[in-house]
Amino acid sequence: MKLTILATSDIHGYLYPTDYLNTNDELPFGLFKAASLLKKEREEAEGAVLLIENGDYIQGSPLSQYVKENQRTPKELVSVLNDIGYDVGVLGNHEFNYGLDYLKEGIEFANHPVLSANIIKDDGSYLADGPIKIIEKKGVKIGILGLTTQYIPHWEHPENIPELNFLSAVETAKKWVPQLQKEADLVIVAYHGGFEADLTTGEPTERLTGENEAYQLIKEVPGIDALITGHQHREIATIVEGVPVIQPGYRGENIGKITLEFKREAKELQIIHKEADLLSVAGAELSKEFTEKHQPLARSVNQWLDQVIGYTSGDMRIQNAHQARMVEHPYIEFINRVQLYYGQADISGTALFSDTVSGYGKEITVREVILNYPFPNTLAVIQVSGSELKAALEQSAEYFILNAENQIVVQSKFITPKPQPYNYDMYEGIDYTIDVSQPVGERIVKLQFENKDVLPEDTFELVTNQYRAVGGGNFSMFADKPFIREVNVSMSDLITEYIQEKKIIEAEVNHNFQVISKK
Repeated sequence: MKLTILATSDIHGYLYPTDYLNTNDELPFGLFKAASLLKKEREEAEGAVLLIENGDYIQGSPLSQYVKENQRTPKELVSVLNDIGYDVGVLGNHEFNYGLDYLKEGIEFANHPVLSANIIKDDGSYLADGPIKIIEKKGVKIGILGLTTQYIPHWEHPENIPELNFLSAVETAKKWVPQLQKEADLVIVAYHGGFEADLTTGEPTERLTGENEAYQLIKEVPGIDALITGHQHREIATIVEGVPVIQPGYRGENIGKITLEFKREAKELQIIHKEADLLSVAGAELSKEFTEKHQPLARSVNQWLDQVIGYTSGDMRIQNAHQARMVEHPYIEFINRVQLYYGQADISGTALFSDTVSGYGKEITVREVILNYPFPNTLAVIQVSGSELKAALEQSAEYFILNAENQIVVQSKFITPKPQPYNYDMYEGIDYTIDVSQPVGERIVKLQFENKDVLPEDTFELVTNQYRAVGGGNFSMFADKPFIREVNVSMSDLITEYIQEKKIIEAEVNHNFQVISKK
């Protein structure tokens, strides 16, 4: 007897195999490629097949943003899951980005149950369809527990998560796994979260905040027969402490596959063989059925993205992302000036979110705005002291390290297990210098506001994205601060409005910060 578990995770609205930079390319990802591979795997599988959608589905691509802003309902996105025929889904953290009404509509439209056992309303009920689901396939009762990273309140706008409580995935699993063991033959945990420790040594690979608890789940919760993970966008297929685990990457690059072979002994199932694999969709055919059905959506998305909203004067292209983080780039200056314009604050902070951010060409299109600023962030203004501001700069300065040749490179913890360029901020409104040759915590060797040294007791109004304003990215010095002001419009919309108002954007910098090494 066999059970094949197939899982996708972190699709982020990438239905088509395109990054929307060049729509003529067919890239090695996308749910419509995964769909044809899923169909093939189901047809060829020996025994029962369980299909799981592991979260972060309705947000994250230009297509999903188009759907939110123009269709104003996730139904077409969710209809794809319905047509593929998933057995269960799990809530991811980005499911909350567009608000609860949008999320609830998606949950209600799904043909499969959407699970999350550790997100509980104040009245004790569940936001999702429930905590668990028991499905019987070919005489085998399969118990599925859905879990979501508990760290959502550290990122999400409070208005998007009212009256919700986010509990530890580990503590929640300790409650539900024993119950599933009693009621089901096999126990599967689908967790939209990742690994906080090295899978071989068990040594922590990040600060233990509770964001990722998958390793702890394996170590502390006996009875898990298979574990599906996500959130970190890693590619993992292995067996840890006897538990097969998968994490299938990002945008549908892979399908996670776990195979369990078992036999019945004295009315109980005994697993006699287990495997964990990743199936790349690179060689899979693009599903003709899905592309034809959703062709009007693809056409509308590209027409929307190609709208010209303004122009640049000078060079706003980013040729080298690493260099742009050390020497102020006109694009970074521009984003900070947009934030200052709408936030009306003293200081602004922003990040270059990834190494693929390309800046703007001579014509600025909606496509360029969204690809450069892909997150649905809103802005918040908080009051910070001089000492808190310096602590935030020191936190960002950890991003760099000197290599053996005394070159400034990126600290490894910001690269693996997950790249985190979005946790290095650059500021406008102050003048500062980072000296990477100094010890961590002592790297800010110059910090001035209006040509005067910043004192610990000074106070400033800082505008930044809401993720950072609540302390996201381990910026604890900002956590739990009341918002002085909020701009409850997404940054991509604010950028678009600003460009349309100004018509021509000057590519300029004032070089208010430096990253140096005096070694």
